[in-house]
Amino acid sequence: MYEIVYKRDLNNNVKMMKVAAPLIAKKAMPGQFIMLRIDEHGERIPLTIAGYDRTKGLITIIFQEVGQTTIKLGKLKSGDMILDFVGPLGKASHLEGYKNACVIGGGLGTAIAYPQAKHLHDLGANVDVITGFRNSDLILLEDELRAISNNLFITTDDGSNGTKGFVTDVLKSQLQHKTYDLVIAIGPLIMMKFVSKLTKEYGIKTIISMNPIMVDGTGMCGGCRVTVDGKTKFACVDGPDFDGHLVDFDEAMMRQKMYHKEEEHKCKMEQHHA
Repeated sequence: MYEIVYKRDLNNNVKMMKVAAPLIAKKAMPGQFIMLRIDEHGERIPLTIAGYDRTKGLITIIFQEVGQTTIKLGKLKSGDMILDFVGPLGKASHLEGYKNACVIGGGLGTAIAYPQAKHLHDLGANVDVITGFRNSDLILLEDELRAISNNLFITTDDGSNGTKGFVTDVLKSQLQHKTYDLVIAIGPLIMMKFVSKLTKEYGIKTIISMNPIMVDGTGMCGGCRVTVDGKTKFACVDGPDFDGHLVDFDEAMMRQKMYHKEEEHKCKMEQHHA
């Protein structure tokens, strides 16, 4: 059993938890994830590690309440227990040796981008962070990101905070007068696609995370398969980090659309019972 020692609401449906898992915290690195099961009746779900404290033995997870398991997880409080909490899984990000980096987070992907940016900062790199949200109510980790970045740029679709527009608009503007030796993009597939398309024009190494498509975390279900440089890879065991210039985003987005009917059905059920 793993105790939830801290819980915080980041916005209306995004929660942060710190879970006592000393063995995982001892080995965890940016880019990796855990698998959890709330109780013996629950399903196993993957969640990217949003932070770790080796001294206190804590793992931070940040999740959005979008399905049965995450909604149930969101109802737990400090002091409650999680039955299974396994990790660290996946390959850690290799971030050594970079001097000037830009880390881009889209929506909930910002929570996953944070440990990448922090690790680069701790390694002595100059780090610019660009985050994108639909509106100001959805902004995540602003104070935390500001503390570990040289420059923080916030974009919102409606202009309610920061710059109105997309993360690619800010990135393109920065590239007019600044050079990066690494760009990391984490968020919706469409966002990562266009970031990678832009950085390819400038010849900048770009790392993206395919964590949004992971299911069972072992590679057995095949749900997280992705084509990289013409070869089939599995995000949970071969990634989740990949070269953004080699990923077939169009194929990944097409496969993701397969679940839209189920998601729409779920939304209608929730409205009916609201």
